[in-house]
Amino acid sequence: MSTATTTDQQSPELHAADRHDLIRVHGARENNLKDISVELPKRRLTVFTGVSGSGKSSLVFSTIAAESQRMINETYSAFVQGFMPTLARPDVDVLDGLTTAIIVDQERMGANPRSTVGTATDANAMLRILFSRVGKPYIGSPQAFSFNVASVSGAGSITVEKAGRTVKERRAFSVTGGMCPRCEGLGKVSDFDLTALYDDGKSLNEGALTIPGYSMDGWYGRIFRGCGFFDPDKPIAKFTKKQLNDLLYKEPTKVKVEGVNVTYEGLIPKIQKSFLSKDREAMQPHIRAFVDRAITFQTCPDCEGTRLSEEARSSKIDGVSIADVCAMQISDLAEWVRGLDAPSAAPLLKSLGETLDSFVEIGLGYLSLDRPAGTLSGGEAQRTKLIRHLGSSLTDVTYVFDEPTIGLHPHDIARMNDLLLQLRDKGNTVLVVEHKPEAIAIADHVVDLGPRAGTEGGEVVFEGTVDELRSSGTLTGKHLDDRASVKPSVRKSSGALEVRGAGTHNLRDVDVDIPLGVLVVVTGVAGSGKSSLIGGSVAKRDGVVSIDQGAIKGSRRSNPATYTGLLDPIRKAFAKVNGVKPGLFSANSEGACPNCNGAGVVYSDLAMMAGVSTPCEVCEGKRFQAEVLDYKFGGKDISEVLTMSVAQAEEFFGSGDAKLPAAHNILARLADVGLGYVKIGQPLTTLSGGERQRLKLATHMGEKGDVYVLDEPTTGLHLADVENLLGLLDRLVDSGKSVIVIEHHQAVMAHADWIIDLGPGAGHDGGRIVFEGTPADLVADRSTLTGKHLAEYVGA
Repeated sequence: MSTATTTDQQSPELHAADRHDLIRVHGARENNLKDISVELPKRRLTVFTGVSGSGKSSLVFSTIAAESQRMINETYSAFVQGFMPTLARPDVDVLDGLTTAIIVDQERMGANPRSTVGTATDANAMLRILFSRVGKPYIGSPQAFSFNVASVSGAGSITVEKAGRTVKERRAFSVTGGMCPRCEGLGKVSDFDLTALYDDGKSLNEGALTIPGYSMDGWYGRIFRGCGFFDPDKPIAKFTKKQLNDLLYKEPTKVKVEGVNVTYEGLIPKIQKSFLSKDREAMQPHIRAFVDRAITFQTCPDCEGTRLSEEARSSKIDGVSIADVCAMQISDLAEWVRGLDAPSAAPLLKSLGETLDSFVEIGLGYLSLDRPAGTLSGGEAQRTKLIRHLGSSLTDVTYVFDEPTIGLHPHDIARMNDLLLQLRDKGNTVLVVEHKPEAIAIADHVVDLGPRAGTEGGEVVFEGTVDELRSSGTLTGKHLDDRASVKPSVRKSSGALEVRGAGTHNLRDVDVDIPLGVLVVVTGVAGSGKSSLIGGSVAKRDGVVSIDQGAIKGSRRSNPATYTGLLDPIRKAFAKVNGVKPGLFSANSEGACPNCNGAGVVYSDLAMMAGVSTPCEVCEGKRFQAEVLDYKFGGKDISEVLTMSVAQAEEFFGSGDAKLPAAHNILARLADVGLGYVKIGQPLTTLSGGERQRLKLATHMGEKGDVYVLDEPTTGLHLADVENLLGLLDRLVDSGKSVIVIEHHQAVMAHADWIIDLGPGAGHDGGRIVFEGTPADLVADRSTLTGKHLAEYVGA
């Protein structure tokens, strides 16, 4: 007897939990977004494109990622939230289907001089544990190998309550740290050029001090004048030994000045605390110029730059100290760790090996763990942050990337693409803001914002696949398959900048002649030595204007007008016409609205809840006192001028009653770099990365110099903006300047008059010049990685 079984051929109904496969955004209005709505597929790779300033970061970071982080923070108690950054809810109607967001942005790693690649990741912490357990001789706990912990000891009596009686007991303590006592863990010692601190022919009251911020009218000057340790009317050259020592080196001492109790401290310890506690890159330009002039940094003779004490360096594993290990190239260190035989530390070695292998896998194997974090480029910092996520077992997470291909050679971009696809294939949603066609090509879904930037952007102009984007007719679609061709003829050089025996970082005693009067592109894979060559041997020469990748620092009170120096001639012009002081026309000075202190908005702090900002009722957001707005120049008041776009202001100050050549020149440079749409009074905090880069470029273009060095000027630029940049570089060269560009973008390489290619690899596999010549020669030669990729790009 047989039984027939019937199977239901229809698929079962979709489970309710599986229906949430979209991230829905409706009515987004952050920054310049114009009430837009998008639906993004989960567990797919979505790329956001559009010109710089079109609203990509506003949608991805300020809306989707910000709301995800805010909702996670809300799961903690109010007490814990009080210690966390407060986040306001983005200006959006509906945000549905969000998952936990992990943000990997371009922000440089902290510019703290004590931070290195090893301390910024977990690698140094694991090495310290390894040496404290396995190193011979044993010298102490992991902190005995830390260059941020000083060795201290002390003893004394303490009062203790015991069995109702008060008893005095003697206690002693001792902490063994790894910090070098001479340089205090910085690896460098500073020496002061006293002639740069003061003019010894003058007295203090005559303005002898030449340190920024130390004028005799300020509080510092009043302390020095009234401290009583020396005569402020006596020239410094006539000071006694004790008086000079008090001026320069005196330890903090309580004194009374003008009836106020204050602390007096000698110039050198004060400078060390105020200026030298910051990384050089984080300093304001005038402070940095003073430090470069007044202070020479030399490798610490005691620790030889390793930052570690002699005791920390004495403990070794297989004859290698922790200082030697941190100085190794990470790819070599990974091999060394794999070769260790220490069963007692097996789990630690496995975890450390995985971390180091992640460095190699992501293309950072050429770094060393003792590399200062502040010296990493934006792209290197971003990839260093990515390391901790590579081996993660988390799935259904949203990873958000901000231009992960920054600073990558075309050869390295393929490797980054593989990593992004690996994250997606684990079941994660990957959102990428990107401009490079090679990275856009791997997208499952593309969202194109535009049509232009600033107020002319903020709309979704396309959603779909990469193939549909190509035929969409949007600005990105039109330029996606753009391929620059190699120039048929190149300019002739007018001379050469000689570099001899360059040995910075990984350079191998490089000799090169850099042609002058032409457009030179220095290229090579990431870590091949490009920045070391130009930054170490060219950028610091006289007559060279260097524009690096460093981020613009600025608060919500800073704007393009203040950053570029544009506001100075405008304020002076307003003051001259109206017969008043220039300070009245600054929202950060005398002219500020007293209610909002010139901010234009009033902030209410709500403790662990997000703060609320409301437009100031007194000045209606104009930031100035009412009487200041009665003063006009060319028929406009100061607040009306600050709401103009660069293009409008250029026209306004270019002719007629408001003609102002000093302002017009700065505005012309801003328009030249493609920032015509930006309002001159717009807070810097609202500008995108690409806009800030171009703002910096426009500012430096006004400096006097014959040679311009640009470090990856295409960062954050849309394909269409790269054309404008090439036009700008051509105009600079045609005006008689020499332009040296460190760049990976093939369109810039093809446009060069001369190419210098470093390699062949990264780290100790690089540091040599593998090609010098014209782009056409490089394409024909094809012997280097750059040559192969450039030939492919131009279709040769």
